[in-house]
Amino acid sequence: MSDVIIKEQILDHSIDKVWNAISKGEEISTWFIQADFKPEPGYKYTFTAGPEKDCTQITGVVKEADPYTLIYTWVVENTDVETTVKWSLQALEGKTKLILEHSGISNYTAETAVTMMGHFSAGWDNCFNLLVEYLIKEVHAG
Repeated sequence: MSDVIIKEQILDHSIDKVWNAISKGEEISTWFIQADFKPEPGYKYTFTAGPEKDCTQITGVVKEADPYTLIYTWVVENTDVETTVKWSLQALEGKTKLILEHSGISNYTAETAVTMMGHFSAGWDNCFNLLVEYLIKEVHAG
C-alpha cells in the first residue's frame, strides 16, 4: 500500500493568493473548517469541524512555513497517530501549481490505514474543490 496521497492542481490565481488561502487561519476557516492556525514553525494548531461537517477535530504542529512550502503534522481526534501534510506552491505565469502530499498513513494499523487512506483521499479531493470555489469567489469579490 502506498503511504502517500498526492494531489496536484493548477490554479488560475497568484501564488500569494493561494498561499494566504492555505496558510492563514481566517482564510482556512472561510473555505474549509474553523481553524486556529498560524504559519509559524512550532505553532500548535487546531481544525474544528461543526456537527454539519463529516470531519472530526484535527490537531498538530507546524513544522515548516517557508514561503510557498507549508508542512505540519496531522492527528485525527481520538487517535494518537501522527501523519504529515505538505503543501508546495510553484508560480506559473500568473497561475499557481499546488501540490499536496499527505504521508505517514501507514502509521495506522493495517486495516485502519487502508480505511484512512480512502477517507483522506476523498477528503482532500473535497478540500481542493472548496479551495477552488473560495479562490474564484475571492477574485470576483476583490
